[in-house]
Amino acid sequence: MPPRRCPCGTGLPYAQCCGRLHDGSAAAATAEQLMRSRYSAFAVGDPGYLLATWHPSTRPPSLELDAAVRWTGLDVLATSGGGLLEREGTVEFRASYVHDGVPGDQHEVSRFLRVGRAWHYLDAA
Repeated sequence: MPPRRCPCGTGLPYAQCCGRLHDGSAAAATAEQLMRSRYSAFAVGDPGYLLATWHPSTRPPSLELDAAVRWTGLDVLATSGGGLLEREGTVEFRASYVHDGVPGDQHEVSRFLRVGRAWHYLDAA
């Protein structure tokens, strides 16, 4: 069962936030929204969404999520570009997790490209 509050940190209910993107009833309008929805996909265990929003030039053929990782928080640190009328964007973030009872975090600057009307994750710098 999906969480009540969206894991991405907006404070909105999951169904009104990233859940709409995960089920295909809405698309990410900005690079930051896509990044938040991808974090939430990791948190709720949705590898299909992660693959579908990965740019075709860098997308792996498959993706298996580690069940021993529990994602516990997201902080967006900075964004550049990635707006409604832009084609490229970056989002710097820190994602917290617990792996086998040990806390950790992942710091990343992700790059995103718009393909047609849809944002896609390209890679991490």
